[in-house]
Amino acid sequence: MPEEPSENISGGASGGGRDTAFDPTDPETATRAEVVVDRLGERYWRKAYGGQGGFECLVRTILSQNTSDKASQPAHDELTAQYGGGDLAESLAAADREGIVDAIRSGGLYNQKSKLIQGVAEEVLVDFGSEADFDRYVREDDPATVRDRLLEMKGVGPKTADCVLLFAGGRGGVFPVDTHVHRIARRIGLAPADADHEGVRAALERDIPDEKCGFGHTAMIQFGREFCKARKPACLDGPEACPMADVCDMVGVTDNSGQET
Repeated sequence: MPEEPSENISGGASGGGRDTAFDPTDPETATRAEVVVDRLGERYWRKAYGGQGGFECLVRTILSQNTSDKASQPAHDELTAQYGGGDLAESLAAADREGIVDAIRSGGLYNQKSKLIQGVAEEVLVDFGSEADFDRYVREDDPATVRDRLLEMKGVGPKTADCVLLFAGGRGGVFPVDTHVHRIARRIGLAPADADHEGVRAALERDIPDEKCGFGHTAMIQFGREFCKARKPACLDGPEACPMADVCDMVGVTDNSGQET
């Protein structure tokens, strides 16, 4: 299992966006989900998202699939060092596949991901004309339309599409769901215990204000890495071990394993 980084790169200094004041809502008037996100926000990031290029964000998110930020970040950096500096999509579409493989080898699944990355590069050029035009489309077109279009691309699932909308488009009300978010939202009781990823996304986007979805996503990931781990969540050492114990339903957590039922 790759070692996890100390912080979630997508929400760190290199994650795009701008600093913004953190403004928690009065718990008496907030939804329960907003109370949870506000508590996470007080502990972790206080940032408005957006600012990454749409195509580069798409590539970066593909590289992050089924691996950690610690593994995918060097692969992203090497890829952009070799093929960036101009139109990245054009460079990758024209590249020799083995060159892409060598650049991203450190990130794992390099044969599969090289095909996906070159495929989306070719598709962006055919359908949008250039990387800049694709980036503009991500930022300015109707978010639902953009999401549907991204999902048509091979290798792009709901989490990848939502990350592009959030980190590149700066779209409010987008809450990407990865394995951490899926686990934590159900454990705390913010989504039904049997909800799939789309069910969790719908519940969170319904109950959390648009402007809080960005830091809510990255903060929940960090909380999952630090406290609410899959096999042994901190609460098994006692409620004082978890800063969210007083707002958590502990759905599916057992004293024996901490695994979800």
